[in-house]
Amino acid sequence: MCQKVYALPFCFLLLLAYFTGTGLQAASDPFPGENSPKQQHWVDSIFNSLSFEERLGQLFMVAAYSNKGSAHQEEISHLIREENLGGLIFFQGGPVRQAHLTNHYQQLAKTPLFIAMDAEWGMGMRLDSVLQFPKQMTLGAATDDGLVYQMGKEIARQFKEMGMHINFAPVVDVNSNPENPVIGYRSFGEQKNLVSRKSLAYMKGMQDNGVMANAKHFPGHGDTNADSHYTTPVIYNSKERIMDIDLYPYRELIDEGLMSIMVAHLHIPSLGSEADLPTTLSPKVVTGLLKEEMGFQGLIFTDALNMKGVSNLYKPGQVDLMALLAGNDILLYAEDVPKSKALILDAVESGIITQEEIDFRIRKILHAKYWAGLHQKQEVSTQKLVERISNFGTQALIEQLYAASITVVNNQEQAIPVRHLDMENMASLTLGSKGETFKNYLDKYTEFTHFTLRPNSNRDNYAAMERNLKGFGTIVVGVMGMSNNPRRNFGLNTEEIEFINRLQNDHKVITVVFGNAYAAENFEGQDNLILAYEENDFTESLAPQVIFGGRPGTGKLPISLSQTWSQGHGIATPHLDRLAYSTPEAQQMDSRVLMKIDDLMEKAISSKATPGGTVLVAKNGAVVFEKFYGHLDYEKNVPVTDKTMYDLASLTKVLATTQAIMFLENRGFISLDEPLQTYLPELEGTNKAPLRIRDILTHEAGLVPYIPHFTNTLEGTEWKEEYYSRELKSPYTIPVAKGVFAHHSLPDSVWKWTLASNLRYVRPRNGKYSYRYSDVGMYLLHRLIETRVNQPMNEFLEQHFYHPLGMYRFGYLPLQKYKPKEIAPTEDDRIFRKTLVQGYVHDPGAALYGGVAGHAGLFGTANDLAKIMQMMLQDGKYGPVELLNSETIEKFTSKQSFRSRRALGWDKPDPEKDKGPTGNLASLSTFGHTGFTGTAAWADPENQLIYVFLSNRVHPDAGNNRLLRENIRSDIQDIIYKSIKSEFLLAGK
Repeated sequence: MCQKVYALPFCFLLLLAYFTGTGLQAASDPFPGENSPKQQHWVDSIFNSLSFEERLGQLFMVAAYSNKGSAHQEEISHLIREENLGGLIFFQGGPVRQAHLTNHYQQLAKTPLFIAMDAEWGMGMRLDSVLQFPKQMTLGAATDDGLVYQMGKEIARQFKEMGMHINFAPVVDVNSNPENPVIGYRSFGEQKNLVSRKSLAYMKGMQDNGVMANAKHFPGHGDTNADSHYTTPVIYNSKERIMDIDLYPYRELIDEGLMSIMVAHLHIPSLGSEADLPTTLSPKVVTGLLKEEMGFQGLIFTDALNMKGVSNLYKPGQVDLMALLAGNDILLYAEDVPKSKALILDAVESGIITQEEIDFRIRKILHAKYWAGLHQKQEVSTQKLVERISNFGTQALIEQLYAASITVVNNQEQAIPVRHLDMENMASLTLGSKGETFKNYLDKYTEFTHFTLRPNSNRDNYAAMERNLKGFGTIVVGVMGMSNNPRRNFGLNTEEIEFINRLQNDHKVITVVFGNAYAAENFEGQDNLILAYEENDFTESLAPQVIFGGRPGTGKLPISLSQTWSQGHGIATPHLDRLAYSTPEAQQMDSRVLMKIDDLMEKAISSKATPGGTVLVAKNGAVVFEKFYGHLDYEKNVPVTDKTMYDLASLTKVLATTQAIMFLENRGFISLDEPLQTYLPELEGTNKAPLRIRDILTHEAGLVPYIPHFTNTLEGTEWKEEYYSRELKSPYTIPVAKGVFAHHSLPDSVWKWTLASNLRYVRPRNGKYSYRYSDVGMYLLHRLIETRVNQPMNEFLEQHFYHPLGMYRFGYLPLQKYKPKEIAPTEDDRIFRKTLVQGYVHDPGAALYGGVAGHAGLFGTANDLAKIMQMMLQDGKYGPVELLNSETIEKFTSKQSFRSRRALGWDKPDPEKDKGPTGNLASLSTFGHTGFTGTAAWADPENQLIYVFLSNRVHPDAGNNRLLRENIRSDIQDIIYKSIKSEFLLAGK
């Protein structure tokens, strides 16, 4: 045995001199159970059932993978059976595969295994099919530490779903060196108080919910310029500086009950480590500093012992023994457990370390296992495991974390948020990758032209792009495809940066950096700069929301970029009351309930109630559900997308005519109780002259429901030659369908026929007509509007409503801007136009009017339609624009008489169930309208809810009424109400 002792490195003898044995002193249990006697009994029973050699296995945790084959599985199984391993640290793989392995390994284990993972940003860091949380530096920019606590809580829930007990997080390194190659974005930032607050929130979130946190990398890896995975970094800072900065977070967390710490492989001379005795192996650091000086009593883990920071110095087995002698409790990523155990036994026999000291640590490990629930049998259920791990609440929380972090670094002349959309000509430019999600969300706010510069562009590419961008006033630049390597300038090249800077000479430029925070110093010359920290679907969708005021910008820099842009700097930008884009759970709704909409839409499409459609739901000013179903036609050639425009039919009455009437009444240009002839003298002598605007809007003016004007232009089933031509030629200049042109005088004829029409024959009681829905009044109001504003109604609405609200895929005459394939077709009209109607208004009367009418003619997307409905919910305000006031909106959306459910122009729910146009659950404050083509839009002030349904159910046959007969629109509306919860759905609920 003596020969064996002498064969050990001389450093072992030095360790003996350093070793103090303080771990044997009485101390309070850092892992208290709810029932201390029961906990102690379990610990004693396990401890006493094992031989000393078996107990030694508890000191080791080895690496396990679920993406390797049977040989790896057998190797781990052998170690568990033969060496009684203390635990496993899982790395790459998949959740279901890992769950099966965990169950298998736990069944083999004589002593229950600790299952751990190095999951700093959640299990998605290691496993496929799992959502990733933000990196720690991203979280360092968020001002709400409560969100970090919620993240820790959610990660704990996910760990427990997977049967795991320890997360090697948070990273508590204060990243004071911007050139740090291994920590950087893994740190919360450069300031000790910031790092402490965030780390504490993360720690408590996990430990309050049954998962052990692990603070790393002790005594601080934040001021290194080398990576301990490949070498032993050297830190020459004084002990005073290290105590003040690097160890500050550890002291704060220890005081709050931190359960474990990981020791790094560093050489720090001021703390007593040596070139061949790095901190992991140094008793002065592990025992003297951490245990004695700082009073830490929890579990002490080594960093991975296969890392070159120690494995270059000592062989497997030797390094494990030295780490144990230094004072570590658990030897992580041990490469040769049998050899390590043999050397430890030799060390005990030689008196280098006592069995009592080792047993003390083993008991501490067992106490921790009891705290983690390992005294009870644990089996991971694989049923819907992936869905259980990354549920809808998880996604909502991740969105909130990223949203809170986005930082507006520079904002010259308050360019962010962009205010007057109708005065902007905007382009986007992405560098490094295409950024499709980024571009898609920019499009949700206003009209963009998109460009991409491929990586490694040359001078000619930049020059060509500058020519392409001429004529655009504002350019939003997305810097993408970046790396985290500071030595390669994070993947940025000088030419790209100079090009972006040049753009500012001729354009307003808003630059978004989707990458490492330190990279932002390259853009110090940018007038308007946003730092998104990472590139993923979350940040790409959130950055446009900050740019346009759908969300406020609240983030603060976690690190300093310059004297001007120091840590804590961040320009708060306001929420402009434009729509945001969020998740149902973030707005007190349940995605699982909303998924039932999919079933109804699939039923509608399969039963041929409609070939396709769009459903949009907004809650509390945020779009939480927007899905696109089916195709434009039953041939299924073109799928429905977010860009698909639908003929809105009678929604025109409230989204065009009624809007204009509200605008005029709001400003005192008309009175609802004046007769029409007051504003339209040409009506004098007609039966329309005395009609009041109010009565027309409530459909109580005595007008007939509908006048089939087109029949005046037919002889039997054929066109009268004086009205139509197959060719565009004078005087046939009004397109009514593809290849069909009407005489330019037809709108005048329609107007005359409208004025000549009779009122209803039923004599009114007490001078009042009963309610009867009518299109005819909208012809009259259309004329009134154009007379009062002295402008075509479509131009007036674009100028005052649609374009200021950012509604660029919305309006009349869509074929003037968009291709037919972007517009859902309506009827294959065999009677009037004798062709398929696509891009032209379906309503025949509106078609004869040139496509612009008061009762029909609008086309649009669900997203744009939601903007004007949100404006209505916001008392006439949207963005910086105030179109109407609250009194006007209240007046026009309130029930008007006992004769019907109607408001002024707007429709309302029927108080009786199973009647009317809405679902039974819609509140009586709801207002909106439906359209003949299969459309609906409803806003509920009481619940701050918007519901938009768009379809082309009239394709190819307008007689198809399955959509109405099967209550598709109203049933979907009821599903939406059933999804609303009374309390916030936190992740995991």
